[in-house]
Amino acid sequence: MTIDEIIENFALLDQWDDRYRYVIELGRTLKPLPESAHVEANKVQGCASQVWLVTHVKPDGAGGPVLQFDGDSDAHIVRGLIAILFALYSGKDAREILSIDAESIFTHLGLRENLTPQRSNGLRSMVERIRAEARAALATAA
Repeated sequence: MTIDEIIENFALLDQWDDRYRYVIELGRTLKPLPESAHVEANKVQGCASQVWLVTHVKPDGAGGPVLQFDGDSDAHIVRGLIAILFALYSGKDAREILSIDAESIFTHLGLRENLTPQRSNGLRSMVERIRAEARAALATAA
């Protein structure tokens, strides 16, 4: 699912409870992360829930390295947030990842004002981890 499709679907849902359920449904679409990937090195620091992020870098993209992400969480809502992040970032080249204003998209979706401060901090931590992975991929490609 693309980020544009997610934005369109959010627009159809008036109540935050419906949007919350939709985020959880998005989390169910994530492919399972193998247990072997549930290691400390893949853990995202700064999240109240446990979150694991695995990055795959394809170095020869036309616009620089292309990053693909896999992830998981022990919390249903966080799995949904991961699915939204992957729709936003996964399969994009590192420069594009660094140019995406995730904060404005989360505000547009109403996520910022409806998530607990802990979830918002965790979301920021996940975005920063993805951006750090993009910066590292660019540095390796240079």
